[in-house]
Amino acid sequence: MSNNYTPDEMMTIVASRALKNDDVCFVGIGAPSAACNIARLTHAPDITLIYESGTIGTAPNILPLSIGDGELCETALTTVSVPEMFRYWLQGGRITIGFLGAAQLDKFGNINTTVIGDYSNPKTRLPGGGGAPEIASSAKQVYITMKQSLRGMVEKIDFFTSFGHGSGGKDRRSINIDTEGPSLLITDLAIWKPDRISKEFIVQSLHDGVTRDMVQDKCGWKVKYSDNIEVTEPPTHLELKTLRDLNERTKIANSRKDTD
Repeated sequence: MSNNYTPDEMMTIVASRALKNDDVCFVGIGAPSAACNIARLTHAPDITLIYESGTIGTAPNILPLSIGDGELCETALTTVSVPEMFRYWLQGGRITIGFLGAAQLDKFGNINTTVIGDYSNPKTRLPGGGGAPEIASSAKQVYITMKQSLRGMVEKIDFFTSFGHGSGGKDRRSINIDTEGPSLLITDLAIWKPDRISKEFIVQSLHDGVTRDMVQDKCGWKVKYSDNIEVTEPPTHLELKTLRDLNERTKIANSRKDTD
């Protein structure tokens, strides 16, 4: 197998590394789900993955198409009602990491997954928030993963679906949200963390081969950088193989569903 890798593979694998074995993670569908399951299949076998449909401790053999995918229920330790999931597990403070994606994101980690353009007359109607607004406010920390683009990373989002750090500083505290909020952003180009005071996302590490100009060209705000900028470690052979095998199993399983 070639050691070459795509920006998407880099993003997913770097995101997986942020998770620990003892984390209880509320997983979003898509890239967050891939990252969480790569962590489970490599360095964090005991991580507890929770999906919005109520599945706890799920260990899917393929990536789910949605929160209602039967694969999640079949491999879970248990399945609880959605109200119990949100009230007891999430709002009860039992989720260490909420892992989310975003259609639009601003520099303070506020997320839009509702509409592009004016709400009453949108250019594009997006899937909506689902459980993301509750995850953003109640999980102890929030990790975000997304591909960089000028359309996605914007100075001002069109709609506040999930509250990050608001306008920065102590905005979360001012509305009585006492969880940490967005503490990590992983894109296909870089690793970002919020400034301790302003809460603006700052680039901490550039992925191998990525330049500052490349990051700025795909970001809608003026990018700031850590004083000690690093180069992200590229994927290992094991990480790449695990991700590609997972994607291949998913592709095969979904092609069978299409022909059934």
